[in-house]
Amino acid sequence: MNTPTILIADDDPDIVRLLAESFQDEGFVTIEAHNGKEAMEKALDPSLSLILLDIMMPEMDGLDVCRKIRNVVNIPILFLSAKDRELDRIIGLEVGADDYILKPFSISELIARVRAHLRRENRYISAAKTIHSGNLVINKDTFEVFHHDKRIDLSTKEFQILLYLAENANRVLSREQIYNAIWGETEYGDINTVTVHIKNLRSKLEHDKHYIKTVWGIGYKFVGDMQ
Repeated sequence: MNTPTILIADDDPDIVRLLAESFQDEGFVTIEAHNGKEAMEKALDPSLSLILLDIMMPEMDGLDVCRKIRNVVNIPILFLSAKDRELDRIIGLEVGADDYILKPFSISELIARVRAHLRRENRYISAAKTIHSGNLVINKDTFEVFHHDKRIDLSTKEFQILLYLAENANRVLSREQIYNAIWGETEYGDINTVTVHIKNLRSKLEHDKHYIKTVWGIGYKFVGDMQ
């Protein structure tokens, strides 16, 4: 497997240096950015495996960077932020981030979460198959979803959630099950992340949001005949 390359974008040079050294010690290749404009330019590097993105940066904040690159960059984006309100986390996820990590954080935990995201990314890439349900087509080879022959732009985590639900069609899955399957151990994150991503998925499916049904008090299920 190729050595993973991570973009570290933060306006604090001490944080960038610490993260770069820590990830390099673990065998990662790192690319650095110190403001939003630089982060946006470097985020388009095709060698990248994952992006660590601060929110409060000069020239362009991390939310705008994520919003602008999400439809063209299909790799995990993790926000690093001291903004700890639930609303801030929800906004971060709604603009397309795959995870939201609060500062200050443990370096070892951050590395573990990055590895978990990359493992799941590799798992979905390696399982090559196309799934059909009605007018919905999920291509696991290309990470693309088509609805009525129109391509739907999904973030990595939105794609993985949709695929996980579709592979377990007509089975009710709790938010905890979905979180564990996509993000990993619940101790590292917020289960409400699932709710935000499901909301975004339904919005992008527009009139056919019925594919994902809420089973109140339990979780969600994908409703459809899989082919």
